[in-house]
Amino acid sequence: MLNTMLQAATGMAQFGGAVGAGLAAIGAGIGIGLIGKGAVESIARQPEASGDIRANMILTAALIEGVALFAVIAGLLAVLSK
Repeated sequence: MLNTMLQAATGMAQFGGAVGAGLAAIGAGIGIGLIGKGAVESIARQPEASGDIRANMILTAALIEGVALFAVIAGLLAVLSK
């Protein structure tokens, strides 16, 4: 009985890790898309500030990518743990 419960708990943890990794990837994609949209709109409104806007966009997108990478790795480690 206890062994069956432990196997079920492990399976649920693996499922949660897979769902978490997927949500992290989707969330990062949406976030970077919104950053790009905002940057393009800002450059269209004020073209002389395009260099500063582009630099901030790239920095923010890189930070989101880093956090998303950590989240995906944590999810995959949960999936691979036994």
